[in-house]
Parts: sequence; structure tokens; C-alpha cells
Amino acid sequence: MSQIKKITKLIASITAHFAVITVMAFVVLMFVIISIGNTSADEMRHKFKNPSFSGIGASAHWLTIENQEHSREETKKEESLAKIEDAKREEQNTTLARFMRNLESRIYAEISRQLVDNMFGENKSKNGSFTLEGNKVDYSTDGDAVTLTIYEADGGVTTISVPVGSFYF
Repeated sequence: MSQIKKITKLIASITAHFAVITVMAFVVLMFVIISIGNTSADEMRHKFKNPSFSGIGASAHWLTIENQEHSREETKKEESLAKIEDAKREEQNTTLARFMRNLESRIYAEISRQLVDNMFGENKSKNGSFTLEGNKVDYSTDGDAVTLTIYEADGGVTTISVPVGSFYF
């Protein structure tokens, strides 16, 4: 008899569990049915934000990219030109370069002084010539005017005539 009682208890337990599971399934099913009635949905749509993919505003996007690339190239060019100019300035600002410019200026001043003395000084000469950096300069005076004729190295000729009567220092 004890085995029948055990079997009966087991069947009662299984039946009780089955009943609880059935009630729970029924509650869940009712919840799902009620929820479906109150639920609404819309169509899902995907849109690319990048204009390269969507095509919306693509020309403005590409123009912006082009402008950025152009600006960067211009900045690089300006930076390289600035570096070259800095190097040239540094080269021209050395002690030796300043000395050479000063010496050259004094030599030209002395040549100019001698030329003026030859044309207008106490012992003035009627004509003469000299060569300066590959250019030949002839000068002559007829008492009324001094004429300078410059023969350039590339073949060009320049003539300057200065009236002596109105030329004062």
C-alpha cells in the first residue's frame, strides 16, 4: 500500500505542477494578446548621414573637401616660400654679406666722385670711358651739355644728356 500512496502523491504533484504551468502559460498568452492590440509600429527606414553614400548634399560635401585640400596645399606652398625667403634673408644678413655691400657702395661712390671730378672739376676732360660690370660707359662734353652713352652687355644703348648751364650742386 505504501507504494500506491507514493504513486498517488506523485501523480497529484505532477498534476498540480501541470496546472500551475498551464495557468502561467494562459496568463502569458493573455498578456501577449492584450499587448498586441495596443502595440503599433512604423516602417523602419535607414538613411546614410554621409553625403557620399546618400547623395543628399553631396556636391556641397565634395566642394568642402576640395576647398580643404586646396587650402592645405596653399598653406604648404606659403610655408615653403617663407622658409626660402628666411634662408635668403639670413644669407644676406651675415657679417660678410653686409661688409661686401658696404665695400661695394663705397667703391661706387668713389667711382661716381671721380667721374664728377672728370666731367665738372677744375681739370675736366672733354671725353672718356670706363667699363662697369660688363657695360661700357662713354662720356663727353661740348661745354653746353654732358652726354653719357651706356652700351649694355646685351646690346642695348642708353644715352643721357645733361645741360651744364643748369646743373648745380
